[in-house]
Amino acid sequence: MESETWTSAGVRPAPARDSNTSYECGGATALTVGVEEEYLLVDPVSRELSTRADKVVAQAAEGLGDRVTTELTRFQVEVRTEPHDSLTGLGAELRGTREAVAGAAAGLGLRIISSGTPVLGRPGPPPLTAGVRYAQSLATFRALDHEQTVCACHVHVGIPDLATALAVANHLRPWLPALIALTANSPYWDGQDTGYDSWRTLTWGRWPVAGAPPYFESVSHFEDLVGRLISGGTLLDRGGLYWDIRPSHHVPTLEIRVADAAPTVEDTLLLAAAVKGLAGAALSAVRDGRPAPRPEPELLRAAYWRAARDGVRGGAVDLRTGRLEPAAEHLDRLWRTALPALAPAERGVVRALRERLGTAGNGADRQRAAHRRRHSLHDVVDHLIRRTVPGPDGAPAS
Repeated sequence: MESETWTSAGVRPAPARDSNTSYECGGATALTVGVEEEYLLVDPVSRELSTRADKVVAQAAEGLGDRVTTELTRFQVEVRTEPHDSLTGLGAELRGTREAVAGAAAGLGLRIISSGTPVLGRPGPPPLTAGVRYAQSLATFRALDHEQTVCACHVHVGIPDLATALAVANHLRPWLPALIALTANSPYWDGQDTGYDSWRTLTWGRWPVAGAPPYFESVSHFEDLVGRLISGGTLLDRGGLYWDIRPSHHVPTLEIRVADAAPTVEDTLLLAAAVKGLAGAALSAVRDGRPAPRPEPELLRAAYWRAARDGVRGGAVDLRTGRLEPAAEHLDRLWRTALPALAPAERGVVRALRERLGTAGNGADRQRAAHRRRHSLHDVVDHLIRRTVPGPDGAPAS
């Protein structure tokens, strides 16, 4: 819900066209990546959401500065990383930011969980964070804001210019359903199992400018469409472009916004690796003049729905044929595309993380496994606390 005024999360001052925002490294395209993560605050006794996000942010900011901020609701905290050339550096910063926010929350007797949706809900609209922009959003979008106690994980990839960013986005569009399945981590809503692995995807898709972006023919096509959406009152400003892929209008990054909040740092790194690899493959295709696939919008929407429902252990819509295929085969094709564009060390990281995914499933699978032990939603919250920040009861060791 941000207005794009931040200057981290994969962002550096705009580089010259011959800079090292992207470059060749051992046959692979190396890219800078940064991440935004959103967390929910919970009381570790009641397991209910807490409204003290502003106090947690104020405390965490003593160490993190402007890398931590509030979000739309007073239940949420957002953090942003610096740009990184390697997954190792990104992982180290992610662990540090999670520990800093968890430490600030623990000082208030609270914990953080990284989940696309809350496990336990409250009746009625959520308490919104104060601010002019959030007030404008509520006045414009009304009850849509009442359903936005949802958390995502956004990956920013350094791209040198808007034309290249849009061309890369065109190549990434068909992979969005696979990324939904890979990162699905929101099966519960209002204390009920929705039957979906990613309920956040369904909730977020109600916004007027959300979901998969259009196929953009050119920069002028993009600029004209955005201008008409703003002049028609559909957007407050460019920060309200909630497409699952969007270029920044003031810094050289392409933001992939499709994923649920990741339960562990390792899950975030797997997503970042997938995005980095797919973006590298897309850059190569753009440079070679290869056209991007153009799946029918209706088919892409159907693939979104199936991925949000089935995750990694069900079916997936093959956008080339419209037929169902096992989600595992769909994800294998993603990795066959992404892995060659990663550095050798990063491929090793991905292999280890994929093995765990194959055994334990995505975040939604793991939430449900926690519930099955005693049929307790409290157990699900406790599971998320422990996975978000490993340590005594989700509080980092002092």
